[in-house]
Amino acid sequence: IVVAGESGQAVKATAYGRVAFADWLRGYGLLVVIDHGDDFMSLYGHNQSVLVEVGDWVQSGQEIATAGQSGNLSESGVYFEIRQQADPQNPEPWLKSP
Repeated sequence: IVVAGESGQAVKATAYGRVAFADWLRGYGLLVVIDHGDDFMSLYGHNQSVLVEVGDWVQSGQEIATAGQSGNLSESGVYFEIRQQADPQNPEPWLKSP
C-alpha cells in the first residue's frame, strides 16, 4: 500500500529488526527492507532519504527514512509492504495509529 505523507515526513520502522537493504531499487525508488525474523520482512519505498544502513538494528518506531516521491511516485508518501517467506501479506495489521 502507499501511505500518503508530506515530503520529508518521518518514516518509522513498524517493528524491531535488522536492515537487510537500504538503497535505490528500480520501481521502488529509495527502499529500506527490514528483516524481522520468523520469515517476516517489511519494505518501505519511494523515500526522499534513507537514514539507516544495511546491518543496522532498528527498534519499533525508530525513524528509518523520510517520505518522498523517488521511483516515480506521483504524490509524496511511502510504499509499505509486508512479506512472509517472500509472499506479500496484508500490511494493515502492522500499521500503528499516529
